[in-house]
Amino acid sequence: MNYTFAGIDHIQLAAPIHCEQLAREFYSECLGMAEVVKPQALRHRGGVWFQCGSQQLHIGVQEAFVPARKAHPGIEVSPIAALRERLIRHGYTVQDDANREGIERFYVHDPFGNRLEFMEKAGPID
Repeated sequence: MNYTFAGIDHIQLAAPIHCEQLAREFYSECLGMAEVVKPQALRHRGGVWFQCGSQQLHIGVQEAFVPARKAHPGIEVSPIAALRERLIRHGYTVQDDANREGIERFYVHDPFGNRLEFMEKAGPID
């Protein structure tokens, strides 16, 4: 093999037409992700981008939108309890999941119905 994978640059989730303001309210104001200015050549497509650690989360417009209820990004966060509390204060329902040893995690749906997983590793995982 003469190539290597460097990592993931971004994840894209879909949202309905005219989603931008609601996406900003959730991803930027509620979650606290910084908005990334889209390149000029892509702005006509709609949607909005956010910085998530060293990766980006892109919200793209899809005309015949259907939310991703199973496929989802797994986003590391610390401390996870602070994010859980913030989401609940903003009226979102979190679903805790303890099915992975050494990882505290929960799921939440964005305003468009897309599933998001937030996780925090408790220590070294075998």
